[in-house]
Amino acid sequence: MNQDSSTTVRIGIVTASDRASEGQYEDRSGPAIVEYLQQVLLTPWEPLRRIVPDERPVLEQTLVELCDQHRCALVVTTGGTGPAPRDITPEATEAVCEKLLPGFGELMRKVSLEKVPTAILSRQTAGTRGNTLIVNLPGQPRAIAECLDAVFPAIPYCIELIGGPTLETNPQRLVAYRPPKK
Repeated sequence: MNQDSSTTVRIGIVTASDRASEGQYEDRSGPAIVEYLQQVLLTPWEPLRRIVPDERPVLEQTLVELCDQHRCALVVTTGGTGPAPRDITPEATEAVCEKLLPGFGELMRKVSLEKVPTAILSRQTAGTRGNTLIVNLPGQPRAIAECLDAVFPAIPYCIELIGGPTLETNPQRLVAYRPPKK
């Protein structure tokens, strides 16, 4: 697929939160993801934001819609990764993905454990669906940049490997890794 630089890349941003979806609570995590991507990406992109309740069928349907209908290159979720009964984001992600990439979650937990001991409770993961990479982030806004700083260097290359567009990053903020050409 590898789009030319004049094409705007779509990125899905999904907040899984009962309270935010009902308007009882302001979503701060979704905007934190948008702000992070604005700092890191040079490639033109547009966010497709969704706020959904912690309901597995709704979250699965939302992920499928963003991947299959809207052809997002990347879908980033926030929330629903803990051990509470309604935390179902990893299960919904696993259900819609063709391949799981557990290294994303492992690295995010490692980085978060350096900050808080409760990071061990986080179950975020990542996987691919077609030409889309789906990455689960924790629901805490302060943890979003920490986790994305850890895994984002691999995201552009992963998206290229699955047939998605080329994402260029701002080298003053973050350098994406790509293997040297032979």
